Amino acid sequence: MPYRYIRNSTALIALLLAWELLPAFGIVNRTFLSSPSEVSAAMAKLIMTGELGMHTGISLQRAFTGFGLAVITMIPLGFLMGWYRGFEEISDNLVQTMRQVSSLSLFPVFLLFFGIGEISKIAVIYWGTQWPILLNTISGVKSVDPLLIKSARSMGSGDFSIFKKVVLPSSLPSIIVGLRLGATHAILVLVAAEMIGATSGLGYSIKNWEFNFMIPEMYAAIVTLALLGLTTNYSLVYLEKKMIKWKEETNVLQVEK
Repeated sequence: MPYRYIRNSTALIALLLAWELLPAFGIVNRTFLSSPSEVSAAMAKLIMTGELGMHTGISLQRAFTGFGLAVITMIPLGFLMGWYRGFEEISDNLVQTMRQVSSLSLFPVFLLFFGIGEISKIAVIYWGTQWPILLNTISGVKSVDPLLIKSARSMGSGDFSIFKKVVLPSSLPSIIVGLRLGATHAILVLVAAEMIGATSGLGYSIKNWEFNFMIPEMYAAIVTLALLGLTTNYSLVYLEKKMIKWKEETNVLQVEK
């Protein structure tokens, strides 16, 4: 088991080693590239002072609010568009047009309407996060095996029962993929929004520390963002395994047969 983890982390270990050695041997100017040991020391200092925790908490609050709003609005809309053909025909052109508009290009618009406060940042995160969740939900609903639906109808199941017992379980894998993509978008857009118009958060910290030439602290904030992204991704992977455990059991039974 430990050997497998080491083998899977080979590329990451090589990256960290190269990152440590390049500044140490003067191949890259350490003024511009702090080594992992320097970044770790800066991160420890920021944690002790509470500064890193404060900025991380503010960023997480913004990201989770925008992401949460996208989840509770786009998943139901995705089910409607995926299940009712007429509704999709009416709304698809609008969705396909609006999703081409970049989140960051709309940030000045959100600033005009909502000001430089929290609402504008949450709005731009929501805008960038909603599309992968919506499109993957639609795809998941459309990919449900029609034979399963016909079989359920032949046994007298109504629309709600079919949705609960057939459509929802079958579309969950695609929805989870949409959630993972949406969470990634939330963090990416968050950083850009905080760099443009914020006085707190990890994105603001990166820009502020770079401006003040606090390079190890800047890299500490970047590493923190990477760790947040990894934690979010693996949490959703764990959730996926728990929620679609039935699929793995079905595959095992098919193999045994």
